[in-house]
Amino acid sequence: MSEFPFQLSDGEWRQKLTPEQYQVMRQHGTERPGSCDLLREKRAGQFVCAGCGQPLFTSGTKFESGTGWPSFDTPVEGGIETSRDTSHGMVRMEVHCANCGSHMGHVFPDGPPPTGLRYCINGVALDFVPDA
Repeated sequence: MSEFPFQLSDGEWRQKLTPEQYQVMRQHGTERPGSCDLLREKRAGQFVCAGCGQPLFTSGTKFESGTGWPSFDTPVEGGIETSRDTSHGMVRMEVHCANCGSHMGHVFPDGPPPTGLRYCINGVALDFVPDA
């Protein structure tokens, strides 16, 4: 596993995160579609990693994809990293926090302009920080 700037022991992660967050963020799980309040978040602000606070997406890059998960077309520069994911008999690009390595979701090439990308992110992996 790669070394990330922000690190916690497994026990510390289990204390910091809810059981659902731990399952998604540390065990590469997926939340139930449509289950997260951040799916409907419309205020101006930033979406940050629920594990370490790293800024990942701004509200201006969020769009309604109809998938049941918060979707974005552009990440904050340096906020995320991707890696090839071949689980579940598919080839996808996994999105994880560049600061702590937590699993966020996946990125797909079917998003809107200008990037054509859809960052499909588990809402439980995010916190929302509204603009002041």
